[in-house]
Amino acid sequence: MAGSQEVSKRLNLLGFFCPIPIHETKAAISSLTVQLESNTTWVLEVVCDDPETLRDIPLLCDRMGVYFLEVVEDSGEYVFFISNTSDKRKEGGDEDE
Repeated sequence: MAGSQEVSKRLNLLGFFCPIPIHETKAAISSLTVQLESNTTWVLEVVCDDPETLRDIPLLCDRMGVYFLEVVEDSGEYVFFISNTSDKRKEGGDEDE
């Protein structure tokens, strides 16, 4: 995963297709945002096998104001990492955004 932040929540959405992965990811982001203090960094890991998520999850992150850190693909499975804090902020780097 990008950076060294520990995963706060994992979603296994293998076998589900649109719109379920987006709906569940959106619910998990909302839950983490409400559940954890605003100054607490969280990382959400989402595992999918719907190729549409390669486009949809980054768009969802952009709309919700969270950071799409990376996606790792392995044999048709996609593992997405999403956070409320960018890699630069977690690592203490410059803020050019």
